[in-house]
Amino acid sequence: MKLSRRGFLAATAAAAQVKAFELDEITIAQLQAGQRAGKYTAQSLLEKYLARIQDVDRAGPALRAVIETNPDAMATAQALDQERKAKGPRGPLHGIPILIKDNIDTADRMMTTAGSLALEGSIAKRDSFVAQRLRAAGAVILGKTNLSEWANFRSTHSTSGWSGRGGLTRNPYALDRNTSGSSSGSGAGVAANLCAAALGTETDGSIVSPSAMNGLVGIKPTVGLIGRSGIIPISINQDTAGPMARTVADAAALLTALAGVDPNDSYTQAGAGKASQDYTKFLDANGLRGMRIGVARKFFGYSRDVDALMESSIAEMKRRGAVMVDPADLPTHGKFDDSEFEAMLYEFKDGLNRYLSGTAAQVKVRSLDALLAFNEKNRAREMPYFGQEILLQAQKKGPLTEKGYLDAVAKNRQMSRGQGIDAVLANGGKGRLDAIVAPAGGPAWLTDLVTGDHDIGGSSTPAAVAGYPNITVPAGFVRGLPVGISFFGAAWSEGLLIKIASGFEAAVKARRKPEFLGTAVV
Repeated sequence: MKLSRRGFLAATAAAAQVKAFELDEITIAQLQAGQRAGKYTAQSLLEKYLARIQDVDRAGPALRAVIETNPDAMATAQALDQERKAKGPRGPLHGIPILIKDNIDTADRMMTTAGSLALEGSIAKRDSFVAQRLRAAGAVILGKTNLSEWANFRSTHSTSGWSGRGGLTRNPYALDRNTSGSSSGSGAGVAANLCAAALGTETDGSIVSPSAMNGLVGIKPTVGLIGRSGIIPISINQDTAGPMARTVADAAALLTALAGVDPNDSYTQAGAGKASQDYTKFLDANGLRGMRIGVARKFFGYSRDVDALMESSIAEMKRRGAVMVDPADLPTHGKFDDSEFEAMLYEFKDGLNRYLSGTAAQVKVRSLDALLAFNEKNRAREMPYFGQEILLQAQKKGPLTEKGYLDAVAKNRQMSRGQGIDAVLANGGKGRLDAIVAPAGGPAWLTDLVTGDHDIGGSSTPAAVAGYPNITVPAGFVRGLPVGISFFGAAWSEGLLIKIASGFEAAVKARRKPEFLGTAVV
């Protein structure tokens, strides 16, 4: 396959601007080993990643994955180096630079804006639960990542990866392609080696989709495994944070640090005693052996190339000892899309009003109604490409006691859980299934600021609506663009899914670093 002359020149020019990087594709375990050996310090790692951000995110390909770097990071890194000398490391994340999405509160000098100009200057009163967990684990919060504004819950014609504050995030595999969203900057940032790993958030697809399109491992955990306090909300029933990394091992290490009971999030009470103390113990290069995995065929068929990649992946899983039950479709496939969105509209209005009313005094936008007015007043900067149709729909909704909301939630739970994932897992041929597999989505589409996203396919919805775990792993490439495969299963089955995912990763070894081409190989 050949690029056109124009495409070749654009691709070569973009790739030529990227300097070689000492920490390319390095794992968390290798960074930790380097610190133990004295090769690296937390400060030296931070300096290297900050230089990388300057070379690749601000200059060169100009990915715009990082919305701001942390002015307190250097002091943190230096303190962690002193602590290591005095007491030894806190654990696997000691001194490791991590990026987090810009809808996650940090009580430092960084803003939390969800990419919106309406929240410029918003400094959180206190750390989010996940920021607390990262700091306790000894991680260095390197900065915040760009995202699809308001986690892509603003417009029916939005472009993923664009925000009023951060501009457009570009895909490091082909700069004219989309990163997907809403954790766009976290996806591009990890893929481009701007950090060791990153946090994303998901309501439906916002971790697994950008992970897949940026050649990453993404874990969307069971709702309640990780506390959500201090994260700008969309859905009380579906929101969660989760790790995005270049390997299953790195994602598992980050998940270990994040999981826990949040006193300000009642949903985590259900997870008390269910979180593992160490998710890395489930890593297994032979993790596919003996696993019973159902194939959700109704998520196939939107791309010939993706289907071919999935068939080769299924064949490899069989060779590695997995029992593939094919097909294993959800009987409720596609039957709760409308009720999912209906519930989200109610929950977004309620949750956002609560969040904004509790922000610091300097924040002028303290309600959804005020946000709508701000966007209209600042239309040239906030709505140059798409509007705020979803925000307007949400504003019309009533309280969470309304029958329309309660009916939608009840339908979602029944269709996604009892009659959906749970039913398929329990009735998988001649025995219970361990997981369900499907393509995570298609290859990255061309970014289009005129008409919006052109995504095809995706299998995130059942696990998202059920609040169940979903892990995406690189499966291969279609015309130079990464494609992921997703494994999802029962509530609290993260350990089992990590075992399966690590077995798949060891079998296919599909991850490769991006080349920052100007356009895809077509």
